[in-house]
Amino acid sequence: MQEKILCNKKNGMFWLVLISLAYLVGIGVFVYGAILIETRTDILSIVAFVVGIIWISIGWVPYVGLKILKPQEALVLTLFGKYVGTLKGDGFYMVNPFCVSVNPASKTRLNQSGDVSGERENVAVELLNKNLKYNGSVNKISLKIMTLNNSRQKINDCLGNPIEIGIAVMWKVVDTAKAVFNVDNYKEYLSLQCDAALRNIVRIYPYDVAQGVDTTGDGVADEGSLRGSSEVVAQRIKDEIQSRVQEAGIEIIEARITYLAYAPEIAAVMLQRQQASAIIDARKMIVDGAVGMVEMALEKLSEKEIVNLDEERKAAMVSNLLVVLCGNKDAQPIVNSGSLY
Repeated sequence: MQEKILCNKKNGMFWLVLISLAYLVGIGVFVYGAILIETRTDILSIVAFVVGIIWISIGWVPYVGLKILKPQEALVLTLFGKYVGTLKGDGFYMVNPFCVSVNPASKTRLNQSGDVSGERENVAVELLNKNLKYNGSVNKISLKIMTLNNSRQKINDCLGNPIEIGIAVMWKVVDTAKAVFNVDNYKEYLSLQCDAALRNIVRIYPYDVAQGVDTTGDGVADEGSLRGSSEVVAQRIKDEIQSRVQEAGIEIIEARITYLAYAPEIAAVMLQRQQASAIIDARKMIVDGAVGMVEMALEKLSEKEIVNLDEERKAAMVSNLLVVLCGNKDAQPIVNSGSLY
């Protein structure tokens, strides 16, 4: 389906004045015919009276063809089931009164900006909406950039760990004909494709950096992860969604991860794992530093010839220093008043 823009229809004010004048003329002809019938009965008075009644009865029909569009709005028109064209841009338009505006997603409410209806409408508002729908106002398609926040999903990463993740997708309609005629409901279609694309991309990555995991598909293990490579993951999600919604006339502006965490059933276990890993890394750093300090102490004592130590005394000194430097608690010094032998 190829979009066709109607550019020569922005003459609504001219037609409004013309139709109003014609309607007033019809009322005048009706009144004139009624007066003639009371005074005399001839063909002219009867014709004037009948024409006046007919025009008053159907003279309002051309008003239905008047359409008003605000900036970043569009209206897809069909005539007896055939696609006529799309009105784009703000202005006052006049189209065929029998044209019908089409937007199958007009009643769809998603969790997104500009499209959330949280309060129950009263009777007066519902009646107003019905009248607007008849005039085609609620069938307008917004061309603004909108933000879709789908609900969080529980997905298994590449290691099988369940995680919860949520994304925000910025999108807009760029081809109204494809959005209306290629899919049944372009809003629901976008929401479902976002969920599917998110699941396909997340299952490629581990939550945190893992050994021997290839996230790029080149056969070489890398350090990609959901937590550490959020920008790369978001870009891949964006490209995946765009490839899926291209035929729906939708352009994906940006995709961002808004929530990322382990699922509640394994969150406590993973926290303990992270704490254990942090403790091991800290202990490793402490031991490396302690060994360096012991080595430096022995070199200084030997270089300045402060004391000559045999291998047994060196071993005892190294043991004492490592206990002091690597211990969790403050060392309690013990003064040796005797000899090692």
